[in-house]
Amino acid sequence: MKSNSLVGILLLLSSSIFAQPVHDQFAKITTVQQAQQWIDANAPLKPALLELNSLKDSTLIEKRLLRQNKGDVFSVGYVTYKVIEATEKVNFRASYIFLDGGTLSQTQIDSLKKIIVQKASGGADWNQLSDQYTMDGNTTHGDTGWFFGEEMMPKEFQDAVKAHNKGEIFFVDVSDKQWHYIVKKTYDDDDKKVATVLRANGR
Repeated sequence: MKSNSLVGILLLLSSSIFAQPVHDQFAKITTVQQAQQWIDANAPLKPALLELNSLKDSTLIEKRLLRQNKGDVFSVGYVTYKVIEATEKVNFRASYIFLDGGTLSQTQIDSLKKIIVQKASGGADWNQLSDQYTMDGNTTHGDTGWFFGEEMMPKEFQDAVKAHNKGEIFFVDVSDKQWHYIVKKTYDDDDKKVATVLRANGR
């Protein structure tokens, strides 16, 4: 009888040592690989890895998860979450007319800028203006498409688009290359956040 009660006490002690709260266990997980290993070892807690995207996931809990930072652990009711990965990217889109300072004088560029902005402000079609005046031979009416980073457009161009609102027309000069742009911001910024979240029952 004594030995049975001793075994019971030992089992109770061992279970209390190993049965850490989910929150504490999640705090030690830092990679997707570790999260997957934890999922495989803890099936009774119904764990899962969630891939969330701010452009398509819109429930209240999904929105809350997307607001968290990488590494955050928190519980809602009897469910615990950990943000394993979180990245945010802002894409921009505009249309432009390119003027080549290596071919035109500064006076000619200034004159063309004035003429083009007057025509655009007077209601002229931007696509037609771009086809008529741009000097880089693009076939997209100057549409940049969605872009992010300097690998697609010069830093000066990206910074200027970021600083303006949809519908505004402005100038961007890349002086060291003698590149001159007349730009119209055509879309609001596309702010996208993606997160990988570990979820399981328990606190």
